[in-house]
Amino acid sequence: MSAVLEAVRVSVRAERKTILDGASVGISQGETLALVGPNGAGKSTLLKALSGELQPASGYVALHGKPVASYAPQALAQRRAVLSQSVTVAFPFTVGEIVAMGAGDRGGRTRDAMVETALADVDLADCGGRIITTLSGGEQQRAHFARVLVQLSCGEDLHGPGVLLLDEPTSNLDLRHQLALITAAQRRAARGTAVIAVLHDLNLAVLLGQRIVVLEQGRIVGDGTPREIVTDDMLAKVFKVPGAVGRVPADVPFVLPHGIAMADPASVAPGPSPFEARR
Repeated sequence: MSAVLEAVRVSVRAERKTILDGASVGISQGETLALVGPNGAGKSTLLKALSGELQPASGYVALHGKPVASYAPQALAQRRAVLSQSVTVAFPFTVGEIVAMGAGDRGGRTRDAMVETALADVDLADCGGRIITTLSGGEQQRAHFARVLVQLSCGEDLHGPGVLLLDEPTSNLDLRHQLALITAAQRRAARGTAVIAVLHDLNLAVLLGQRIVVLEQGRIVGDGTPREIVTDDMLAKVFKVPGAVGRVPADVPFVLPHGIAMADPASVAPGPSPFEARR
C-alpha cells in the first residue's frame, strides 16, 4: 500500500546543529506508528516536518503524493490534524468552545454533534460549559485532543481518511486516560486514519504502534513491528538501559527497567546493532 504521508531524506538544521539527518519514513492509510527515542533524538522535529510546520533544509515531505508545502493552510488542515506537545490558552474559553474550534467555520447541528461525540471520547462529556483554565493539566490535554478529533472528523467528511499527528499526547494523563487515548487513536485508525504519535513510554508505544520507529541523534535507526524493535539490544544501544524486555502472552514485549547503564562503553554489549544494519 502506498504511503499517505511520507518524509524522504529529510534533514532539519538549527544554526549549526543538525536536528534531523536524512530521515525517511512513510505511513499508509489505517496504520498506526509510534516514534520513540531518547530526549533530543529528533522525534518532535520529525513530527513537525511531517505536519508541514517545519520546512526541511533538504529532502521533502509528501501528503497524498503532493509536497506538503504546496497545500494552502485550510486544505492542509482538512487533511491532517496535529496535537502539539504544549497548548496554552490565554482567554477564558469554555471547553465546548475550544473543542468547537476544531470545526473551523463549520457550524450547525453537525458540528455540535461532533463536539459532543469528541467530548465523550475523552471523558469530558460533563465539562463542556467549564472554563478551560479551571481544568487540571490532564483534563486540558484531553480537551485539546477532542478539538483535534473534531478537526479530523470535519476533514474526513470532505476528503476521506486523514492523518492524525500526536506529540507526546499522554504526558499529563493518568493511566486510565493514557489507555483511553490510545484506544481512541486506534478506533480512528480502524476507520482508515493514519496515526503517528511521539511517545516516551515504550509500553504505550507497543500498545499503539503496528510499527515503531526509533530515532537516535537525528537518524532513524529502527523501523519495524514492536516485536522486532523493542529488544534488549535496542534498549542498551539507544537508551543505555540494561536488559529489561519481558514477554506477556501473545508474545507482546513490555519494558521493566532495572537501572541505568554505566557511561563506560564496555558496559554495553559489543557487536553490531540490527538497527545500524538497517540504516
